[in-house]
Order: sequence, then C-alpha cells, then structure tokens
Amino acid sequence: MLKKQADTIRFLCADMVQAANSGHPGAPMGLADVITVLGKHLKHNPKDPTWLNRDRLVFSGGHVSSLVYSFLYLSGYDITLDELKNFRRLGSNTPGHPEIHTPGVEIATGPLGQGVANAVGFAMAAKYAANILNTPESEIINHKIYCLCGDGDLQEGISYEACALAGRLGLDNLVMIYDSNHITIEGDTAIAWSEDVKARFEAQGFEVARINGHDYDEIDFALSEAVNKDKPYLIIANTSIAKGAGELEGSCHSHGAPLGEDVIRAAKSAAGFDPELKFYVSDDVLLRFRGAIDKGDLAQAEWSKRLLTLDDEKAKILNELLNPDFSTIEYPKFSNDKKIATRDSNGQILNAISSAIAGFLGGSADLAPSNKTELKGAGDFPCGKNIHFGIREHAMAAINNAFARYGLFLPFSATFFIFSDYLKSSARMAALMGLKHFFIFTHDSIGVGEDGPTHQPVEQLSQFRSMPNFYVFRPADGNENVLCWKTALNLAAPSAFVLSRQGLSPLESGIYGEVKNGAYLLKSSENAKITFIASGSEVELCIKAAGILSGEGIGVNIVSAPCFDLLCEQSREYVDKILNSDTKIIAVEASSGFEWFKFADYVYGMSGFGASGKADELFKHFGFEPTALCEFAKSVI
Repeated sequence: MLKKQADTIRFLCADMVQAANSGHPGAPMGLADVITVLGKHLKHNPKDPTWLNRDRLVFSGGHVSSLVYSFLYLSGYDITLDELKNFRRLGSNTPGHPEIHTPGVEIATGPLGQGVANAVGFAMAAKYAANILNTPESEIINHKIYCLCGDGDLQEGISYEACALAGRLGLDNLVMIYDSNHITIEGDTAIAWSEDVKARFEAQGFEVARINGHDYDEIDFALSEAVNKDKPYLIIANTSIAKGAGELEGSCHSHGAPLGEDVIRAAKSAAGFDPELKFYVSDDVLLRFRGAIDKGDLAQAEWSKRLLTLDDEKAKILNELLNPDFSTIEYPKFSNDKKIATRDSNGQILNAISSAIAGFLGGSADLAPSNKTELKGAGDFPCGKNIHFGIREHAMAAINNAFARYGLFLPFSATFFIFSDYLKSSARMAALMGLKHFFIFTHDSIGVGEDGPTHQPVEQLSQFRSMPNFYVFRPADGNENVLCWKTALNLAAPSAFVLSRQGLSPLESGIYGEVKNGAYLLKSSENAKITFIASGSEVELCIKAAGILSGEGIGVNIVSAPCFDLLCEQSREYVDKILNSDTKIIAVEASSGFEWFKFADYVYGMSGFGASGKADELFKHFGFEPTALCEFAKSVI
C-alpha cells in the first residue's frame, strides 16, 4: 500500500508540472517514498494548520512545491484537486514556490538554503517555548521540526551557518532529511561538489544516518530513531531523481522541465496505473492519507486537556505570548539637552519593550555591545531572551523569520548596516510573508569613520526602501526613535531601525509630528524658498543650515522623514501640506538617496563610497556641514 501511496504522489506531481508546462518534477518524484512514510510520523492536524504544538514540516527546496501541494491535499488540508490542476497559474493557491497563504505551508523558503535556517529557527523557537511554558506535570511544547532539503540547500553558505548553530545548541527536536540524488541543474553534483556530508554534519554536532530513500522500512526505522536522539539528526536519503520516470530517472533533464506525456504514460503503466487517467487518486489511497485528520484531532484534543493543567503563572505567560499588549510598554524619555546616539536610545527602547512583552527577544551577529542590543537581566538562550548567533548574519535573519512565524514571538536581528547585505534575501522573505521581524542596523552612514569605505553604508538605505512591504525607520533623536517603535510594532510587516554611531542633538521639545505618516513638518517659515527633507543625523544638519539661511533672509522649511516608506503611502494632500511645491525641495542624506527624487527637486547626498577618517572630518569633507549645504541651497534658488 505504501508504494501505491507514493506512486500516487509521484504521478500527481508529474501531472501538475505537465499541465502547467512548467515546474520541477524530478525531486518531488524522488522524494515521494520519503514523504509517504514521513506522513505516518508527523503530528499535525489538517483541520487546524495553526495548532501550536504541531510538528513543523519545512520544504527547504521550494522547487518541490508540487510535492508540498500533493501531500497537503492528500492529508486533508484546505486544498482541492482543482487547485492542483491550476498549479503555477495566476491567482491559484498553488504557486510555483510555496507561500504562506496556502494552508499547511509553514514558511515561504524561497532561495535555496533558507529553509534549512528556517527549520533551525523553528527548532530554537520550540526549545525556548518549552523552557518557559513546560512543567514536569504539563508538557505543552514537545513537537519536532522536520526539514526536507537537497544538494542545493547544503551547498548554499547559509546552511553551514545555521547547522553549525543547531549543533552548538544541541537541538534534539530537529530532524533534517537530505534528498541526496547527486543531481543539480548543470549535471552530476561531482562537477562542483565533493565534500563528505556525513563528516561535515558530524563535525557540526549532528547525529547522521544513511538510508535508501526508496526503502520504506529503512525510512521508517530512521524516522523512528529520531525520538531517541540528544542532538540534531540528519538522515541522508539516497534517492533517484524522477524515480519511476523511465529513461529520465536519474537525469538532470528531469529537474526543471515537464517530463512529457509519453514518459508519464509509460511510468504510470509500469506502476500499474491507468496511463490515460490524470490527477487520479484512488479511494483507498485517499483514505490512508486522510487518516491524518482523525489522528490530528486526537492529538490536539489531548494537548488541549494538558493546557487545562497549566498553573496560573504559566497560563498567564502563554496568554501574553499569544496576545502581546503594546500599551503596557513604559518607554524611556530622553533629555532635551544631551546628545545621544540613536543606537544608544534604541538599546534603552529594546529593554523597555522586552520588560513588557514576553515574546520580544532576539540577538546580534556577535555585535551586541556595538549594536546596544543586550536585553539586560533577560538571560541567554535557550532559557533567556538574548540569542547569540555568532558571526552569522544570513542564518540569524532566516532563523528569526521562523521565530516570527512560530506564533508566539516578536524577534529582532541586529548587525552593522553595511552587513545587512549578507541577510538581504532573508529580509526580503520576511517582507514577502509580512512577518513582524525587527532589524536593528547600527553604524548607519559615513559616520562610522575610521573603519573606512568598506564599512560605510551608502547604498543600503535605498536598497531597503525599495523593498515592498518593508519599513525603514531612521530616527533623528531618541524621542523620535520611541515614536518610530510605537508605529513599527503595529505594522503587519518587518521594520528596520537604521541608527547612528555618533551622538545626535535632541530636536526641540514638543515639536514631534505624525511619525506614523513617515514624515512631518518640523519647522516652517513664512515665504520659504527652500524645504529641506532629511532623516537621522542629517535633520540636525538641516536645522543648523536653516539657522544660517534665515539670518541671511532666506526662509526655510524643515521636514523630518524618519520613514520614507510610510511617507510614500500618504495622500497627495498630506504630502503637499508638508512639502511646499513653491519651494525648492532638497533631500539631504549621507547616502546615495536617489529614491528622494520621488519628492525632491534635488538630492544632496553621496556619490562615492566614503573614506577613512574621523566622523566629523568625513562629514565636512563630503559637504555634510552647514556652510556647504547653505551654499548648495543658495545655488538652486
């Protein structure tokens, strides 16, 4: 019966790709035996895909999407056979790579390797949840995380980062299944890859097993062994790509293109299926797979009974994790007569949020002292809120994407702004999924100083501001930083806080406007000829320049714009109210800043990468000082 179930999945996958005339049939067909047996071990409830204590199943190779949808449909998730037939079509619930709007998809993995780090993140989230919720009498969190990955996932550098951390933390709730079919798009993996995967993972702290990925008994035994491990577990499943597809079995040509009607018919005949029937599922096969519903109902009912045994303290923590109340946060207030770097004010804000919000946690890529991200008195992971990611920016962000998807946590990831390039694809996946994941990027400009142009971000602001559904906040002082956080916590999207290393003078007391609108009129002047619009440290520069120009009889308006992305969402009426079109609008920013041409007549920014020197000398050298800005402003009116 297992073979019939696996063949049903194989041919559903082949039919989906053939009907779409697009997709990847090879890996799904090769993994059909593994997923069939894995289905017997999974603790999940297709009727409730959000059940907290379910096992998480992550498909790191998103090109196996036809396998994902076939398995979810057969198991009883809210996916219909018609949706399988509409695979990869516009508006379907079965897109080319899995997305979280499809019931049962735990996380959108996107680029190869992401899902490996996501799985590590889920395992870490489950460990922390268990540590703060479980008691000897009531085990609320005891599920596992399964990850299906392939050669491509393990070649990507992010998998090295994530698995090294998984081994260091001894994540015994993580089971990775490596589809070792020795095929990539260009041919046999040997053309570019020769490492001993077993030795690699053992060196990273995993226990490793090798099995025949088409032998049901071996698969079952290896998965059964997962419950006895005290470390993360890698199962190397040796498989044939496009298993059962005749001459295309084992060929790289089966990876990313339809097999062809003749090949599919021959494969079905060889397996004893009617070659003329497409998208066929027999009643007995469906009954076997749909057993997951009753099994899941029972498991969830038993878990719900355990919930009732929680003591008052643990029940309170669980409720706070599920329903964070941002109104309880007691934000710091910053002096009006003391310079403070926004990285420092942000550190105080992070601690205020952490004190009030049980699920707020995170860490830095080995830069917490510089990023000012230590949550004081909150302890270290896995029992505390401070996560030490090591120098692993990419894995950190993907891991925290999983924390954000887990259902209980609001994570932050911190590093220097220049190193945000290392985690860009993870940030993009956070935006695509609309995750409440907060990125802390310090050392925001040429103000980094002596470290030089290799460490001075000039194009990164533009890069992140161009990303859909991602909000970049660059506050001008500590109190504006508080207002930015109040806004960001209520957005259904990731946010970044881009923060200064150098101290910034506070803005005048009581003049903060509508930060939630992205920008506001900080200072207005009758008969103004110039409007400066700026964010972060450049707001102070604009204030000083406006003072000089006013002394020369030139009226200046100043707009503080801590969030360009929110400003872009405002009405034309609001934009016209703060940006007087009768003035020359000059955007001032110590970066490339080309996006400001959406609102500005001129951009006073950087055209190069910076230089090595003291911060104040660099700002003067590149013209970010009042006299030079005044001269530029006078030249355009």
